[in-house]
Amino acid sequence: MQAFDAVVVGAGAAGLFCAGQAGQRGLRILLIDHAARLGEKIRISGGGRCNFTNREAGPANFLSENPAFCRSALARYTPADFIKLVQGHGIAFHEKHKGQLFCDGSSEQIIQMLLNECEAGGVTRWQPCTVADVHPLPEGGFDLDTSHGPVRTPRLVVATGGLPVPKIGASDWGLRLAKRLDHAIVEPRPALVPLTFDADAWAPFAALAGLSLPVEVSVGSGKARGRFLEDLLFTHRGLSGPAILQISSYRTASDQPLQINLAPELQLDKELIEAKAASRRQLGNEFGARLPQRLAAAWLERAKLDASRPLPECRDADLQRLGRSVHDWQLMPSGDEGWRKAEVMRGGVSTRDLSSQTLESRRVPGLYFIGEVVDVTGWLGGYNFQWAWASAAACAQAMAQASTTASAST
Repeated sequence: MQAFDAVVVGAGAAGLFCAGQAGQRGLRILLIDHAARLGEKIRISGGGRCNFTNREAGPANFLSENPAFCRSALARYTPADFIKLVQGHGIAFHEKHKGQLFCDGSSEQIIQMLLNECEAGGVTRWQPCTVADVHPLPEGGFDLDTSHGPVRTPRLVVATGGLPVPKIGASDWGLRLAKRLDHAIVEPRPALVPLTFDADAWAPFAALAGLSLPVEVSVGSGKARGRFLEDLLFTHRGLSGPAILQISSYRTASDQPLQINLAPELQLDKELIEAKAASRRQLGNEFGARLPQRLAAAWLERAKLDASRPLPECRDADLQRLGRSVHDWQLMPSGDEGWRKAEVMRGGVSTRDLSSQTLESRRVPGLYFIGEVVDVTGWLGGYNFQWAWASAAACAQAMAQASTTASAST
C-alpha cells in the first residue's frame, strides 16, 4: 500500500490547482482522475481561450444556500493573485467584457501552467485511474481502493466537479461519496443553461433563431431576485445568450416566469405616440427602426397589428400597448437544455457541513470538498474558475498547516 500526505480526486481546475499549491507547501500529493485527458472543462471554456477569472469577482457574484460561505476563500485568494500567477508563466491575456479575462492564445496555456505548478510541487499523477471505494479509518485518515492499487492518506480532497457536459467525463462520484458519509446535498440542477419552451408556444418565435440583441432580464423578487443587462439569443427551441444563461441560475421554480425588456434603452410606448404626430410612415417601418426587423415583424404579428397601416391611423391605445409589451415580455419556460448544455451545476455538497475557512468537512476530519462539487455557483464570466482557485488555495493552505501541527505533536 502506498502512502501520501494527501490525495486529491479530480484533475480539473480546482484539483490541479490544489495539488500544485499543496505540493509546493511541502506535502506529498497524489492527484487522481478517471479521464484519459485532464482539464477538459478548462480546455473547452471561453471558446477555447479559457475565461480564467474575472477582475470583479466577489461574494455578490455567487449563489448558495449560504451566500456568506464563499467570502473567506475569495478574500484570501483574489483575482489579482491568479493574474499574478498567469503573468509569472508568461501567458498573454486580455479583458473581453465586464472584467472577464481570456488567454490571447488557447486554454491549453492554463492547463500547462497548472501542470507546471504540479510538477514544481512534486505531485504524483495517476491518470486514468478510478477510485472504487473510500474507507474512513477509525484512527483517522482513509484507505482508497484504486485501479492502480491501494492508497492510505490522512487527508482526502474531493474536487470532482459537477454534472454538466457528461460527454467529457462529468461524474457524480463526489456527491455520492459525500452522501454516503452523511453530508447534506443541495439538489443539483443545471445552471448557466439555455431555456426551452413548449413547441407550440414557441412556434411564433422559432423563425427568429440566431437573432441576438441586448436586453434586461429578471426573475424572482426581493433578495432572491436576479437581474441582468446582457445579450439574449433566440434559438429554435427557446432562448440562450449571456442574459439567459445568467438568469437560469436564479430561476428556482418551474412556475417562475421571466420578465424581459427587449429594448431597455428606449421608451417605446412614449416614442411611438410622439412619432405618430410627426411621421406618416407605416407602423412596421417605424417600429422596425427601433428593433431588429425580424423581431419587429414577429412582435406586430403577435400583437395582431397591421404592419402596413400608416402610423397616424393607429390608435394611441394600440401603440402604447405595443410599446409596453416590448418592455414587459413575461414568459414561462417549460424546461432547459439540461446537463449537456449547462456550463455549471447549481447545488452540491451543503456548505453547512463544511468549514468556510478550510473547506474541511465538519462530519469527517481530513475530508475536504472544493470547487464545483460544493454548493457555490458563480455568474457567467470567469467567476466559477475564481471559486475553483480560491477554494483550492484555502484547502491547500489548511492541509499544510494541519500537517505541520500533526508533525509537531508527534
